Amino acid sequence: MNKKKDKNKKLEDLEKNQEYPDDKDLTTDQAVKISHTDDSLKAGVRGPTLLEDFHLREKITHFDHERIPERIVHARGAGAHGYFECYQDMSEYTRAKFLNEKGKITPVFVRFSTVAGFRGSPDTARDVRGFATKFYTEDGNYDLVGNNIPIFFIQDAIKFPDLIHSVKPEPNNEIPQASSAHDTFYDFVVSAPETSHMIMWVLSDRAIPRSYRMMEGFSVNTFRFLNSQGKARFIKFIWKPLLGVHSLVWDESYKLAGIDPDFHRRDLYEAIENSDYPEYELYVQMIEEEDEHSFDFDILDPTKHWPEELVKPVKIGKLVLNRNPDNFFAEVEQVAFCPGNVVPGIDFSNDPLLQGRLFSYIDTQLIRLGGPNFHEIPINRPLTPPHNNQRDGYHRMTINTGKTSYSPNTLGGGDPKPVPGEEGGYVHYAEKVEGRKIRDRSQKFKDHFSQASSFYNSMSTVEKEHIIQAFHFEVGKVESEDVRQMMVDQFAQVDLDLAREIADGVGVKPPSSGADSSKADKFLSFSMEKTVHDTIKTRKIAVLALDGFNYQELSVMKDALEDAGAVVEVVSQYLGVIKAETGEEIKVDRNLISSSSLIYDAVYVPGGKASAEGLKKGGKALYILNESYKHFKAIAASGEGVDLLRDSNITGVSCAGFTSEIVADKGVITTLNNVDWDDFTRSFIEAVASHRHFDRETEEQVPG
Repeated sequence: MNKKKDKNKKLEDLEKNQEYPDDKDLTTDQAVKISHTDDSLKAGVRGPTLLEDFHLREKITHFDHERIPERIVHARGAGAHGYFECYQDMSEYTRAKFLNEKGKITPVFVRFSTVAGFRGSPDTARDVRGFATKFYTEDGNYDLVGNNIPIFFIQDAIKFPDLIHSVKPEPNNEIPQASSAHDTFYDFVVSAPETSHMIMWVLSDRAIPRSYRMMEGFSVNTFRFLNSQGKARFIKFIWKPLLGVHSLVWDESYKLAGIDPDFHRRDLYEAIENSDYPEYELYVQMIEEEDEHSFDFDILDPTKHWPEELVKPVKIGKLVLNRNPDNFFAEVEQVAFCPGNVVPGIDFSNDPLLQGRLFSYIDTQLIRLGGPNFHEIPINRPLTPPHNNQRDGYHRMTINTGKTSYSPNTLGGGDPKPVPGEEGGYVHYAEKVEGRKIRDRSQKFKDHFSQASSFYNSMSTVEKEHIIQAFHFEVGKVESEDVRQMMVDQFAQVDLDLAREIADGVGVKPPSSGADSSKADKFLSFSMEKTVHDTIKTRKIAVLALDGFNYQELSVMKDALEDAGAVVEVVSQYLGVIKAETGEEIKVDRNLISSSSLIYDAVYVPGGKASAEGLKKGGKALYILNESYKHFKAIAASGEGVDLLRDSNITGVSCAGFTSEIVADKGVITTLNNVDWDDFTRSFIEAVASHRHFDRETEEQVPG
């Protein structure tokens, strides 16, 4: 008997401490070491391949089954690991433990995404961006699944399939990809006026963010906080990036789709690799239950925003993304979010869009990830191992022991047992619900234009102009004149002047009457103009230089920019090194042929006669300057570098005329020589921090 126990003990130790082959050893999936992998097993060097070649069969079979269905929406994404730090004890409002202790750290995984495009679509398409966060809390996983726009297109989940069918490529020709600029989408818009408010946001610059690191995130739907006394409050969450909320301009957005379709994915990855960790602060908006009906809008309507001026956000924590995934497929593709993944202290509201999402997300993962055990995939596992009576199914990884898999039971000692609410078990809010079965909406849900008018009235002049241009592009691609006319008529209910501007651009009859948005509420929080403009951290700046550059000018500017947190890249004709006029050498980061103004936030041209003369000859440097100016970016030049600006198509901008002068005009900073370089670099840094200089001449005057 003792020998049998000793044998079993050795077997257990062997199973627990298996010596896996070194990573350098090639093996089959069964861990059999492979001696040769370049040729199939054949009957003679020119003979037929043998079916018994298990190595060949395994490789081909696995390859044939590597792909899984992509997400129907949010297919194109990028992700990162990080942590959430709680700023204050929120136990007065919620039982959620990860929010109940100041300084408490909770691991997270975040996935950013576009909504409409396929997995291979470009990052910079005009679209809504997903901002989904999985908190690995001690109470289980909590998924905060949101977007970078605080509202949505529709009010009820039953219309979600129709919305997505309309915005996807048209089924007869699978065109266009990752774009809403086509007939079926705008036919849906005019057939469902509840979309009007969301269209205003999507056609604003919010839909073309500069970076995932520079966009807000919103929970969209209304949830509840529930404290230990059972008191509930309605809530919405907001993520605010510490770098501010910044966007591309449309011209660079669609050009980037061709030059670098991975622009946002690459930006996120490189920032983390460079230890420029993206940071966001979490805010919560709370409405007392007794104030549920105190607003002009229904707080459960997902097409309505809670303006910050009406419902003040409370700062409760910070998110830091500090680690890239080790394997994109295993983590970013296989992560499974669901708004129904909540922890004690967070509950749902009767928001009809949310109610449908609670079903849809789980249902989707069953197909994508091969059955009901997708929670066992490493990226989806909670920190605390689950204990329940769920068994078997595709891809089951847990090896359950014991003979009972049901409740209640006595043979298993009654385990696993439910946990009372006072001991940490989840308890749903005891909301009183009654009413007739009916397919209808509350009266306030039927106001589709008030907040759309407020949004337009809250925009700056430049933001309004960009919205009009977006309408011209999007609706201008609609082939149906009837749909174009209905779009104009519908948005006359948002603002008459806006509708007339749209009509002029898309070739239909302007409306004779409509709303005046200037009489609508104005909320500064809707506009991006008031965002952070005091930092250049992580901004990418190109320095254009060839052999014969002025070493002192380049090195002083480069040091100042890097000290301010920017990423500086020297761009020259060829990779390698370039030599200054005084003999010093500097490494080249990118050659001109592979460079573009689109991937930089600003451009600097140092002096040096040979360098400036050489840059004029190729034409690419002038193109970079012209396009940077067209896209309203900061530009600086010193010494002979100013001559390069004078030879560009940048018109109406002053260049320094005196040796001691610094000229700053519309984001273009120039000087000839012998100036206070602290002032010069400071002027350029301030220009870069402004993000864009929309006070420039029209883009037609500066060919890109």
